[in-house]
Order: sequence, then structure tokens, then C-alpha cells
Amino acid sequence: MMHPLVPNLPHHCTTKYLNPTHVAPDNSLSRSYQVPLWLYSCQPPPPLSPHTHSSKPHTHPFGIRHLLVSSQLSMGDPVQLKDEGNKHFQAGDIDLAIECYTKAIKVCKDKKVLAVIHRNRSACYLKKENYANAASDASKAIDVDAADIKALYRRCQALEKLGKLDMAFKDVQRCATLEPKNKTFLETLRRLGAEIQAKLKTTFSTDSRVQNMFDILLDEEMEKDKREKAANNLIVLSREDAGAERIFQNNGVALLLNMIETGKPEMILAAVRTLSGMCTGHKARVSKENKSRKVIMAVDNEEIALATCNLFQCINDSLTGGDTREYGKEEALVMDAAKDLKTILLSLLEMLTSKKVSGHGRDQALNLLSKNVPRRDKKEKNHSRTLFTIDHGLKKILKVCGQVTELPDQLPLTENTQLIASVLLNKLYDDLTCDPERTNFKDICNEYIKSKIDPNDMDKTIHAINTISGLLQGPFDVGNALVGQQGIMEMMVALCGSEREVDQMIAVEALIHASSKMSRASFIITNGVSLLKDIYKKTKNERIKIRSLVGLCKLGSAGGDDYSLRQFAEGSTEKLAKQCRKWLCNPQIDTKTRKWAIEGLAYLTNDADVKDDFVEDEPALKAMFELSKDKTILYAVACTLVNCTNCYEKKDIIPELVQLAKFSKQHVPEQHPKDKKDFIEKRVKRLLKAGVTSALAVMVKADNAILTEQTKELLARVFLALSENPRDRGTIVAQGGGKALIPLALEGTDAGKVKASHALAKIAAISNPEIAFPGERVYEVVRPLVSLLHTDRDGMQNFEALKGLTNLAGYSEKLRVKILKEKALPEIENHMFEEHDQIRRAATECMCNLVTCKEVQDRYLEDGNDKLKLLVLLCGEDDDELQIAAAGALAMITAAQKKLCSKMTQVTTQWLEILQRLCLHTNPNVQHRGLVIVYNMLDSDDSELAKKLIESEMLEILSVIGKAADNPKRQEPIDTARTCLVKAMDLGLIKPFTSPS
Repeated sequence: MMHPLVPNLPHHCTTKYLNPTHVAPDNSLSRSYQVPLWLYSCQPPPPLSPHTHSSKPHTHPFGIRHLLVSSQLSMGDPVQLKDEGNKHFQAGDIDLAIECYTKAIKVCKDKKVLAVIHRNRSACYLKKENYANAASDASKAIDVDAADIKALYRRCQALEKLGKLDMAFKDVQRCATLEPKNKTFLETLRRLGAEIQAKLKTTFSTDSRVQNMFDILLDEEMEKDKREKAANNLIVLSREDAGAERIFQNNGVALLLNMIETGKPEMILAAVRTLSGMCTGHKARVSKENKSRKVIMAVDNEEIALATCNLFQCINDSLTGGDTREYGKEEALVMDAAKDLKTILLSLLEMLTSKKVSGHGRDQALNLLSKNVPRRDKKEKNHSRTLFTIDHGLKKILKVCGQVTELPDQLPLTENTQLIASVLLNKLYDDLTCDPERTNFKDICNEYIKSKIDPNDMDKTIHAINTISGLLQGPFDVGNALVGQQGIMEMMVALCGSEREVDQMIAVEALIHASSKMSRASFIITNGVSLLKDIYKKTKNERIKIRSLVGLCKLGSAGGDDYSLRQFAEGSTEKLAKQCRKWLCNPQIDTKTRKWAIEGLAYLTNDADVKDDFVEDEPALKAMFELSKDKTILYAVACTLVNCTNCYEKKDIIPELVQLAKFSKQHVPEQHPKDKKDFIEKRVKRLLKAGVTSALAVMVKADNAILTEQTKELLARVFLALSENPRDRGTIVAQGGGKALIPLALEGTDAGKVKASHALAKIAAISNPEIAFPGERVYEVVRPLVSLLHTDRDGMQNFEALKGLTNLAGYSEKLRVKILKEKALPEIENHMFEEHDQIRRAATECMCNLVTCKEVQDRYLEDGNDKLKLLVLLCGEDDDELQIAAAGALAMITAAQKKLCSKMTQVTTQWLEILQRLCLHTNPNVQHRGLVIVYNMLDSDDSELAKKLIESEMLEILSVIGKAADNPKRQEPIDTARTCLVKAMDLGLIKPFTSPS
């Protein structure tokens, strides 16, 4: 029988197969199989005889045999040496065979015999896996005879192992030409051809494409369209692992750096994006490229800065394991990435204070630090990166915060740089775990501020005040402590009176940020309001004017919505708000100044008179919605909308405590008359008419770095307030509110997610799911609704979540399965026991829509629970809607599972009485469901149960209903009763009445 791993041989050849052997570790990872022995010799093999298969192995030690052979053959002729070598080969002594062939080659003069010896030694080298020598000896044999088929095949084998597939293919092709019917040659030819094609497809074509793309990109005379196409192709190729590897192997990094050095934005962008693709998920490649990277964020181009930010993020994710995708064995090649990570972190910190870095680049460096330095989960114990950043870079971040673009010799900044730096400071401070770490943070800030305050150098002092503004927008406690130090607040007020406009602007901003605390606001009201008013009236600089106005707005709203704590005289806040609306609606004013107007309204709309006037001003509302597309003012817009809809957190006012507070002469908050329910509803109507839902939907799509969790919570509150009235929910759905709520319900603060989920429940309860949540989005709604079923949610949230799930469960089987997968069933069953009538009814209705699922039916079939008993007992309640839901569920589940018909009679002794009450009910919907249950029991496999039903008063009930005249309003119960009577006749339990002939 042929060995399965060796090709078929010509029928005339006697063959001997040797076992396959593993290749040594330092060679190819493939396995090497020995070729038949007939190819090793020019002579046909001798016939096998019994004695050649002695069971005893040779006992001569290798050393003795070696000496004997050496003494006998040292001066022998080449033919004898060749024959002796053949014998050693057949005996498995490959080293001795090679020695004999080598000696024969030295003394042989006959070219033909020499060719045979080289061919035989080639076979020995193949056996020893010395493929280079095997190919060399075979080539020498072929030089003598180009048609030496054995030598050609051996060289083919050796070349294949050496990876030279094209040369091996040529040799076996020659062999197949000489012996066209040889199956071994044909099989090898086919196999090598397939391997070559595969290699050409994966390597050669990719290599040529890569080189061609670089040639086009670096050719300055090439057409622009072709270069753009080549750049896009290179980016796409880099995102595939095989393509990225070919770019890397073909000196791609150096070529990409050449593209960056051209200084052309489109070339830099293509190079950076290609590097991002190459670095994604590949630790080894990142480690090697780490030394080649240059800072590209210095280019003043926002698109390039974003692309470079993405490159750094890819590198960071690859080194930290943030990219969880599997990319093969490369991951094990880099054992410790800590050094590379530290290098990246230090380079980002250096970029913060480098004048060579553009404003956009600085923003992206800050964003990268915010995203990657603080812990994402506070449960992680290791926050060493935060401590390292504070030790090596806190002063650099503070320097960025304090930059004043109006002064000379400042770092390049954008409008958002200080805010982004403040966010980073806040995240670093929040990531600290103990008081000593926080004290160190405060000490570094305090030391920095003190080093910058210099009465003789106003520029340095302004820098210090601006730094405090940055801290007040970030870690407020740190900034507030600095403001509380002796002389700081006085200096801020004094700067407001400076002759330099830049001093006034910085001081006013600092006062605005510092007045967030009531104690600070009281100080500024006492000392600074008149000063702010004076600046507002006298300055001609629009930027200072609007900031002064916002400062006055903030101070005027220091009492919040407490009507009794109005800071200014009657009508003053309305005048400030009117000015803000005027600025807001003026398209001639620059966008940044108009954004400050929204900041002012965010404070002033705490006053009910202001918010009522604002929602009446539709042009101002639309102007604010249009400006909200600029993501930097999302928080201010969200605050304004929260104030207008009164959806901020309110404390419950207990009348008894109010009386007690008045008696003890304590302050009692008072509600503005225009903050009552009817006024709020009117404001909501006006906001919806102005298109607030569309604006909110756009705001939700903002980048997560800008759309903070607090902002998400505010937007969720607004959505909930808008959806309070059922008649408004259609408008919300039509303007895209249903889709916008889903991400708010899945991400954000706990309170925000609950508010968004509640708004979703309100919409899902009365809307067509196909319209409200088109496509696959409807499945994302289930989880937020299920989260509202928990016992720690209030009754209204439970109720509306159940109504929403009932609506979804009636939509499709896939949605019912999704509800069950979210583990909603136990919660729904719990609410069926609820004492509150509406919640119990809603839970039963939801269960009615879910009983068609096999999983639900199995739960009712299980023994040892009261689920079926509860359903039967609920059918006996006085609430018609509850009876309809419970009886409907019972009717469907007994139709699907006939065993439950018998079980129903065992769970309670009241079953028959309840069933009769259902069948006699005045409500045709309840009656119809009861009669269906009766039919299911008659149609079950329990004949005794059917007999028991007919022997009871049920027969009379069925007869009375069935004999009734047709009535469109009660036709379903009548038809069902008649069907039950027919079934009873089929079972032989009753006979039709026949009159005598």
C-alpha cells in the first residue's frame, strides 16, 4: 500500500519509504519527507531477500566501522567508493555515505560518473536538511547532463525548502516534460504553481502597489488627482494587516517621513493617516517606529492636528492594550511598553509649552492627555500616570491656562485652549486618591501663582490671574482656595479699573468665574458691581463690554430661582437679558461675542420673568439653536433650556417644615408666580414650536470630549420636560427626539441615564416603534426601559416603562425575545404583585404580550410557583382593563400549552367561579376571552376536565350566550360560545336537541 504522504511512483520501480522527520528549529517550519530510494541511485535497487531484513541491528561501534572503511577505501577507485557510499546510505549512515562520496569526487576523472556521485551526495544533503549543498551538488550533475531527471527533481526539492519557488517550479516543469505521466512530478508541479500564485497575490502585487503609490506621491510633476488617489489607496492599504506589513518592510517609514518633510498639507495628512493604520494594534511595529516619529502637530492645520492626535492614540492603545482586537503573534514581541509610553507622555507635555506647536496641535495634545492619563475606572488602583504628569507637567498645563493672546511673546492658542486645559486639570485632580496627593497638587499651583505675581510686571500678574480663571473653570476647590488668599480678590477688582483694556478683560473674566460661590458673589456685589457697571457703560471694546455684562448677569442670578433673593432691583435682570438677546440676534457681531451672550442668559434665566420673555422671542431662540452647532457652548445652551423648562433638581417642600422655619425666622425659598405648572407648559410649547428638539438632536451628536456627562444629564432633563405632555410627544418624534434619546439613556451620569430612559418610556408607551425608533434602533430602547423596572425607581417610572415595554412586545417576536434577554421577566412578574392598581395592570398587560414566547410558557409550566395562580386570580379582579389583560394572557397560554388547562384547576379552588364570572361579564372583551379559555379546556387532552365543565353551570351559560341573536357589538362572544357547544357535541358530552317527527 502506498504511503499517504509520498506521491505515486512509476509502476516499474521498487520503492522503500522512510519516516518523515521534523526539521531542526533553525530552518523552515515545514516538514520534510524523504523521497523514494529509487531516485537516489542510478542503478535499479536489488531485489529484497529474507536475510537483508535481519532483526538484529548492527553492533559495530561507529568509531570502529569508520576506521575500517577509512583503511580499506583511502586509496580505492571512485566507482568502489561510490558503491560503498550507496551501501552506507541504504543502511542509514548518512555521514559515512557523504564521506565516501566526497572522496570519490576527489579522485574521479570521468564526468558521467562524477555527475552520478554529485547527484547521490545531493540526496545525502537532502536527508541532512542541508538544502544549499543539496542544490549545489544537483546543479553540478545537471551541468553534465541537462536531462538528468533525478538531479533536477532533487534540486527542485532543495530550492523549494530554500524558498526559491520559481526556480523549483522550473526544475519540476522540466521533469514533467521528460516524464509526462509521472504522478509525482505532476502533483509537485500543481502544488508549486498554486503556492507561487498565492505568494504573487499576497506579496508581489502588494509590494508593487506600495512602491508605485510612493513613486506617484513623491513625484512633484504628477497630476494632483493621481496623487490624491495614491494617497487614499495608501491609507486604505495601511489599515489591512498584510498591507501595513508590506509598507513597513519596503522602507515605508522613511518614505512617509519624506512625505512629511515636503511641508505640503495634503502629503503630511496622507503620511500621518498611513502611519496610524500601520501602528494600529501592532506593538512591535509601534516600538520600531517610535524612534522615527517627529512632532507633526507644529503645523497650523486643524485637520493635520486631528490626524496626528489619532496617530498618538493608536500608538498608545497598541502599547497599553487599549486596542483589544487580535492581530496575531506580534503582541508577544514587545514585552514591556512602559518606556515607550513614558516617552510619549513626556513628548506630549513638552509640546504644551513649545512655541513651535500650533494652537490646534496644543489642543489635541491636551485632549490626548485628558483621555489617556486619568484612570477611566476609579476601581483601578494604579494612577501612576496621573502622578507622573503632575510631577513633570502640572506647571506646563498652568502656563497654558495663563496665556493671554493679546500680550506679546505668547504661545499659539485657539479660542478653546484654556477651557481644554481646565478640563485636563479637573480630571487630574479628580484622579487623586488621598489628601497628601491633593495637597501636593494645591502646593504646586500656589507656588506657580506666587512666582508670577509681580507688582512691577503687570504682564506676569495678568498671567497669574488668568491661570486662576483656568483653575476656577476646572478644579474649582483649588482655584477657590487661591482666590481666598489675601490680596488676590482685591487685585482682581483693582485690575478692573486699569487703563489697559487687556487688564480689564482678564480681571472681569476672573470675577465671573470666582462668583460661583455665594460668599464670593456677596463680596463682589459689595465691591465690584458698580465697577462692572462702570466698565460696561464706558468701555468701547466690545469684548470687554459683553464680559462685563455676563459678570452682571451672573451676579444678578446669585439667588437662583429663589424669588426672595433677588440681587438687583425689580426689572434690572430683564434689562440685562434684553441686552443679551440683542447681542445674540445681531449677525454682524462676531460669533465668540454672541456666545458670551448665551453665557449671560444661562445665568439670567433663573429668573422666571427673564425665561418667560426669552421663550416669547422666537428669533432669539432660533439664533441660540443655530449657535449651539458650535460645540463649545453646549453647556451654556443646556443650562438655559433647563432653566426655561424648570427641570432642574428641586427639593420637596414640606408645609410643616416651612411653618417651622418661619416661626424660627429662618429663610424660606419662595417660588416665582411664573414658575407654576401652567406657565411651564406654555414655555415648553413655545420651545417645541421654535424647533428645540432638532437643536437637541444635533447637540447630542457632539464629540464626547466636549459633550461632558454633566451636559448629557442636562439634555436628558430637557427631553423629559418636553415629553411630559402626551400630545407633544408626536412633535418630539417627528423632529428626531426618539433617536437622540437613545445615546443619552446609555451613557452619562446615573441621574442623566434615568431621566433619558424615562423620556424614552413616555415616547415608547404611545408611539409606533417603527416610526419613533426606525430600523435597528428599536432594539437599543429595550435596555433603558428595563432599567426603570428596578424597585429603586419611583412608581411613575415603573409604570411608564411597563407601558413602553408592552407596546414594544406587541410589535414583533424579535423584540419580545430581546426583552427576555435583558432579564425583564422577573421584574415584570414582581410588578404583577404590586398593590398599586395601575402598575399591576401595566405589568399584566406586558405579560399578556409576552406569553407567546416559549421561555415564558416554560416558566408557567414549572412546578413550585404561583405564577399561574396569580394570573387566574387577576381574572377575578373588578378592574375591567386588568381582567382583559389577565384573561387574554390566560387564553393565549392555555391555547399554546394544553397542560396548563389541567394545571389551572389545581392552583386554586376558585377557578370555576372565576371562569363563570368571565363568561357572564357585561364587557364583551372580557367575556370573549373567558369563552376562549373554556374552549381551550374543552380542546385539551383531559377528557375529565371537559366533562366536569359541561356538567357544571357552564353548559347553561354557553347555551344562553350561543342562542342569543346575532349582535355586531357582542358577535365574538356569541360565535365563541357556539364553537364551544359544537366542540362539546364532538366530544360526545352533549347531543343536539331533536323534536319528535
